[in-house]
Formats: sequence, structure tokens, C-alpha cells
Amino acid sequence: MEERKPVYTEKTECQDCYKCVRKCPVKAIEIEEGRASIASELCIFCGHCVDVCSVKAKKVRDDLRRAKMLLKEKKQVIAAIAPSYVGEFADLPTQHLIAALKRLGFWAASETALGAQQVSARVAQELEHGDAKLTISSACPAAVDFVQKYLPEQADYITPVLSPLLSHCRLLRKTFGDDIGIVFIGPCAAKKREADRHPDLLDVALTFQDLHRWFDEAGIDPTWVTPREGDCFVPEVSNEGALYPVEGGMNQTINLYGDFEDVRFMTLAGVYSINRALSGVKTEDLNTRVFVEILACQGSCVHGPCTSKKRPYLLDELEVYSRARIPDGRIERNVLVEIDGLHREAPLPVPHHSEEQIRKALQQVGSLKEEDELNCGGCGYDTCRTLAAALLTGRAEPSMCLSHLRKLAQKKANALLRCIPMSVVIVGADLRVIECNDNFIGMFDEEGIFAGDDAPGLEGACLEKLVPFADLFERVLDDGNDIQCDALHIDNKIYNVTIFTIETNLVVGGVILDVTDTEMHREQIAQRAKQVIRKNLETVQEIAFRLGENMADTEILLRSLAYGFSSKEAKVREKEEPHVS
Repeated sequence: MEERKPVYTEKTECQDCYKCVRKCPVKAIEIEEGRASIASELCIFCGHCVDVCSVKAKKVRDDLRRAKMLLKEKKQVIAAIAPSYVGEFADLPTQHLIAALKRLGFWAASETALGAQQVSARVAQELEHGDAKLTISSACPAAVDFVQKYLPEQADYITPVLSPLLSHCRLLRKTFGDDIGIVFIGPCAAKKREADRHPDLLDVALTFQDLHRWFDEAGIDPTWVTPREGDCFVPEVSNEGALYPVEGGMNQTINLYGDFEDVRFMTLAGVYSINRALSGVKTEDLNTRVFVEILACQGSCVHGPCTSKKRPYLLDELEVYSRARIPDGRIERNVLVEIDGLHREAPLPVPHHSEEQIRKALQQVGSLKEEDELNCGGCGYDTCRTLAAALLTGRAEPSMCLSHLRKLAQKKANALLRCIPMSVVIVGADLRVIECNDNFIGMFDEEGIFAGDDAPGLEGACLEKLVPFADLFERVLDDGNDIQCDALHIDNKIYNVTIFTIETNLVVGGVILDVTDTEMHREQIAQRAKQVIRKNLETVQEIAFRLGENMADTEILLRSLAYGFSSKEAKVREKEEPHVS
């Protein structure tokens, strides 16, 4: 799993900005579904991607739990602290730091600078007794990995000496026995790689950031820890080795051991500098002996990827020089332990792609001919052709080409603007047209009065001169609230208008439809319907009136008939009854 490597990506936090691709000196980044992961076989674990990742998706492996377990398992665990601690803990006296480390549970603390002194003494022997035209330092594991993997023609010129850290581990084990535990604490991610490769020498590698977190979790403030009499570095305090964390520090220490007038000492800090300086160099072209101190980080270890960088580099470098105890005169230093045995990395195979393959890969990002190769670097690769090579090896995706994506987006937008049946306009905060479609031009500038000679369509035209309702656009720009108006009556026209925010207070869009004919037809239908309804009402009322008249006549007739029948019946009864006087 990638998380077990010294440097890895927290994929859920990656924002596909490709900054790590741009900044990685060896392009050891693989993009899959827009997420960047570490290609471990290509990586030199310099930690630069960790330094530059703005969302902190690139992380250094957390080995703090392993360090805590080691303290429980072994009686004597030594904290091997890098000499760059003087920059990381600049305001903290050394004895306070040692006392705080012991409070965490360490048996003792020792300076990795002691191993650096052993390395310098061994290299000085090599330079004094050898005659090699070119010699390259082996102190920085990330820089060594780079040369061995990417500049294999120069790999044989690297000194066969262990790094200062591993040399220090051998020195500690010789002094205190193989049963001790060793935890390195420093500014470097590549040291975790050394711990993985040499578990027999180094148990765990932590960073200064890990140490800060450990102090916080334990509730220890080193400034308030009271040192005791025995709180000092073991087996002794370093001298010239303390200069190693600054650029050129190794060269300075070597020159303290002898007279090397026939050797030109050089320092190359940063992988790009190493590559530019050593690529293609042939020893027969050198007119003097050269020793090259190579460092993967610009600013060297004192400003490594796992430091807090609370102060400018200059101040931390000056702190290194002010605290280093450099003896006067020439130093006679013996090599106390066997430190030969540099780890060898196999050179990476160089993939070869034909011109036809490169051209096909370039077509995936819209580069159909040589003039299309912008080499803008937006994808993270220096040239379009290096991106094409990464596409062919599966480490990149076509979507990484921002120029190609922008062109595709523009084509899609243009197609939508052309095909949409409504008038569309996009305006900026100054109420000037950014973009519009032909329907808009036809609706509001049919005669081409406002179109510029040097701009397509109405780009840059003032919206207030084009449409009679520009105030609605201004309102949306001001308050950010969209406007929907189904029937906006302007003079003898009726518009369906939708105005919406694209970028708050900066850019708004409008979709406009002339619905005059539709609305007029609708109003005519409504008017006719009203007339029909009114006529029907009149008819109903008239029918009701007629019905009312007929009912009245019928009632009079019936009443009169009823009265007639009742009168005749009375006269009949009078004739039938006898008269009594």
C-alpha cells in the first residue's frame, strides 16, 4: 500500500491541482481519475511534494506509534538527533531539549553530527590517497538515489560510504551494544527510506514535526523542563560535524582534515541543480580534480521538508555556525567504525517511444501539429512531449492539459450559444458584453450599430445602449439574486427574461426570449373569451327574463280560470237548495 511508503498521498484530500507534478524534480507522480499518487519506483523521497502541497494531501509516513512501542520494548533507546535541530529549536538551550527527550522515555540523546565527522574523515582519506577526477558525496540519501536512478553514468563516482545517519548508528552500536534501540529525529523524509533499508542499524526515523506532536501529546513543554547534571549528548558532543546541515558544510569539514589544493570543492543543492551540473559530464573533460557535495534540498537540511521553517533560512544557517564547536587548526580524526557499504539503487529503464506514438498521444490533448505544442507547463510537465510520454506510460491523463480543456470548454460553450433558440448574453461588472450569441445580436443590434471592428460579435459593447432593461442586470450584479420575469413589457414588445449570477458581483448572464407575438395572441384569445362569456351571460339573462314573463302570464291565466270555475259552482248550489221564508 502507498501509505506504507515514506511519502504518500491522502487521496481524499487531493484537489487535482497538479502542483506536485509541476514541482516534483523526477515527476514521480501518477494521475488516476484526477488524483495524484506517488510512483514509488520513481520517487527519491526528497519530500519536496510534501513541502509544496497547499492542501496537505502529500504526507510523510507517521512512525510515532512505532517509536513509542520501541521505548516499551527496549531498556535503552537513544534519540539520534540531526544537527539541524539548532534551527528547529533555535530558542531552546540544548540541555533543555535533551532533558525533554528523556522525559519522553529516551535513555539518552546523541548527535548525528558524530556520524558526519566519521564520513568526512573517511572521504578525506579517499581524496588524500586517491586520484579520481570526479568524486560525489554520499551524505544525502535522496540525492544519492537521484544520481543512481536518473544519472547512472555518474553513479560510480559516488563515494562508497554510508550516510552520516547510518554511520552514526554503527558508532552508537559499537559504543553501547547491539541491544540498544535507535530513533532518528530530523528534517528529512528520506531518512525513513534508510530505516526501511537498514532495520539492523536504525529502528525508527521520525521528523521534527513528529517530535513537536509527541511533546504536545505528552504535555511536555521543553522550555519549562529543568535539565539535570547528566543531560548532555552521548558519547560526546560533536565538533565540526555540526556544520553538515548547511550548504557546503560537508566541504568545510573535509578541508579541516588536510590540504586539498588540487581538489575543487563544489556544492550542488537541489535536484534540478544536480541534474543540470552533472548530466553529460565526462571525467576526461575535467581539467582538475572535483569533489561535489550533493544535497536534494535547496537550503540543505536546516530547511528540509519536515522542518517548521519558522524563521528565514539565513537566520537558521547563522544559528548553525554560532553553535558549532570548531577546533582551531587542522583536525586529526580517525575513522572509528567500518562505514563502507553504500546501498546501490538500480538505474531506471528509460522508455523509448516512436515519433508516431508521441504524435498519437499528443492528439489526445488536441495537439495535431507542432505549432499546437504550447509547452505551457500547466499540466506539470515541462513540455507537451514529456506529457505525451507520461500518457503512454499511464502516469498521466489527457484532462491534465489545461489548454486542451479550455479549448474543449470553449467549443462546447460556443455550440450551446449557437444552438440555443433564445438570446443569450454574458456581461461583466462594468455592464459590458463579454459574450453573446447571434440571436442576441439579431434581437438588439440587427443593424450592427454597436458591433466593433476588432472584436467578435458585441464583445465590449455597453449593455445599457443595447437593451432597455440593463438596470435588471445591474441589480443582479449588486445583490446576487436571480431575476425571472415571464412578461416584461417594454414599449410595444414583451420579453421573457431570466438573469442569473455566474460570478457573484462580477459576471452575470441573461437569457431573453421575445414573446410579443405569443403574448399578443394569448391576449387576443383572452379578449375573445371574455366577449363570448359576456354574450353568453347576456343570453342567459334574456332567457331568464323571458321565462319570467311567461311564468307571470301563466299564473294570471290559471288564477282567472280558477276564479271562473268557483263562481259557476256557487250559482248551481243556489238553484238546487229550496227557499224558506
